[in-house]
Amino acid sequence: MVLLSIPSIIFTSLKYKLFDKNDLHRKNHKRNISRLGGLAIVGSFTISILLFSALINFKEANYLIVSCIILAALGLKDDVHGTNTNTKFILQLAVAVILVFFGGFRLSSLYGVLNIGDMNLLWGGTFSIVLIIFLNNAFNLIDGIDGLAGAIGILASLCFGISFGMANQIPYAFIAFALAGAIAGFLKYNWFPAKIFMGDTGALIIGLTTATLAIKFIEVNKFTGNNRPTFYSAPAIAVAILIVPIFDSLRVFCIRIIKRKSPFLGDRDHIHHRLQRLGLKPNQIVWLTMILNFGIVALTVLLQHLGNFLLIFLLIFICVIYNSIITWRLVKKSN
Repeated sequence: MVLLSIPSIIFTSLKYKLFDKNDLHRKNHKRNISRLGGLAIVGSFTISILLFSALINFKEANYLIVSCIILAALGLKDDVHGTNTNTKFILQLAVAVILVFFGGFRLSSLYGVLNIGDMNLLWGGTFSIVLIIFLNNAFNLIDGIDGLAGAIGILASLCFGISFGMANQIPYAFIAFALAGAIAGFLKYNWFPAKIFMGDTGALIIGLTTATLAIKFIEVNKFTGNNRPTFYSAPAIAVAILIVPIFDSLRVFCIRIIKRKSPFLGDRDHIHHRLQRLGLKPNQIVWLTMILNFGIVALTVLLQHLGNFLLIFLLIFICVIYNSIITWRLVKKSN
């Protein structure tokens, strides 16, 4: 479905000049390219989930579909005309509340991460809402070069899909694989040099869905002492799967705050921008990032019995070393 709809979206965008020119200072492309590719992703994904949920009466999927439609409308408005920050936040908050308190996508424990164990409805719900909103914007932030957000979205979806399949959680596995399939069709046209971008519409849907999958993955593998979960240290594994958007977003937020700038003000200081300054092409950056992400996931799964605290510390250490190497290379190049 995505493969068939993308050419029509490109044609319509060119015919009616549906381009967002509000952030040209951050773009790598000098010519106008449609940012409406996310419409194909959300269309394919929601139709697949609707058909599946109707077959097995999976009601939780309905809340996810409603949330996707709301965010798709928000993303479409932003991609064509731009949207103010307050409107974005209010709608993302509303979507997160729907998923957490009505859809049941809520964390009930952090297994000692940040010294937090079991959480009641209020605290667990609040933390889950913050997590969903954060990952929504995190995927939006890494969508800065051809193919990166899509490739990371596919990798994350496949990891969650395989994990849910191993845990015999078929409904969630289907959601993950449906998302991976939708992104894969889009990636054919988004690979360097891109013919179309996913825009906020696509990035928000990928961030939202992977956030809900991460929450369910942690809950499905909740360790109470009396059960044998499919995966131990589930929070650490979830962080490993989503390490690219998580680390990059936290890094740029911290840098902006230190420089006394708004953490939501766009710039060209993301890791993929830094790799571009080293001379790497977009497709090289995507492959390098994918290999790093996959390696981190594999390492975390292999060491899952070490516990969440040590594993998350290890993940942060690896990312800091990786970023330090890039900084060293940039300094060396400038001298």
